[in-house]
Amino acid sequence: MKLLQLKHRTDFGHDYYAQFITVKNWTLIQTSVSWNDFPSWPYVQVTMGSNGLFGIMFWVYKLGFDLDIISRTWRWDYAEKLDEENQCSQNPS
Repeated sequence: MKLLQLKHRTDFGHDYYAQFITVKNWTLIQTSVSWNDFPSWPYVQVTMGSNGLFGIMFWVYKLGFDLDIISRTWRWDYAEKLDEENQCSQNPS
């Protein structure tokens, strides 16, 4: 069980992630805030069921916000693997 995890990723902008109370593959609260390099049309997406109890995603211009309550845990190992592969393809030796 992990009480708090914080992450930062850079991929077409900056993404900040927080997870509170993670047990195995489930997290009580997950949230992210993003500032993207490219603007987008505003939208709101609300989900219930499937991967969790409740989720809401909000996006306006370059700012995004995501909140999930009792949901499947985001896979940091998979994201880090993609980041490594992307860096290798951009900087061939």
